[in-house]
Amino acid sequence: MDELADGKSRCVWGASTPSMLAYHDTEWGVPLHDDRALFELLSLEGAQAGLSWRTILERRAAYREAFHGFDIARVARMTDVGLEKVLTGSGVVRNRLKVFSVRGNARAALAAIEQAGSLDAFLWAFVDGKPNVNRWTRHEQVPARTDVSDRMSKALKKAGFSFVGSTICYSFMQATGMVNDHLTTCWCYSRHDG
Repeated sequence: MDELADGKSRCVWGASTPSMLAYHDTEWGVPLHDDRALFELLSLEGAQAGLSWRTILERRAAYREAFHGFDIARVARMTDVGLEKVLTGSGVVRNRLKVFSVRGNARAALAAIEQAGSLDAFLWAFVDGKPNVNRWTRHEQVPARTDVSDRMSKALKKAGFSFVGSTICYSFMQATGMVNDHLTTCWCYSRHDG
């Protein structure tokens, strides 16, 4: 646990930088049900593969600008030329596969929305529509993936998504509050109950 001058105990990683502190305290683990915001976090988690979350978080504004605020329909219509401009003229991580995957994932998201009524319904179905609340007391107990994230990954890949391995899916589930992995001693643990 980490405790700052405010006297609040936090998950170890939650106070490493001001941006990480704000993310930990206001977003991470809060149940999220907005399609655009879910698509944003799925895209950012995919971009994070092999990198630190801090790297992506610090570039979040650039990602939002490059990908039209993560408006799913607009991203799905992006051209190859537009994606090339993202690679050369923005502050996003310059990985061609990851950048182009955002458009492919937007198209897959539109199909999922057509099938399930919303991206929210499609994704939250993996946890039966309510957060799984864990009771971890040490950071080392928190898993990198679970059977549920394995199933989510498999289903997303089958639906045409990419950069959605099980570890990415579990990280996404943590970020969107599908699971509450705040340590029980963290001040955020009891406030994010769905």
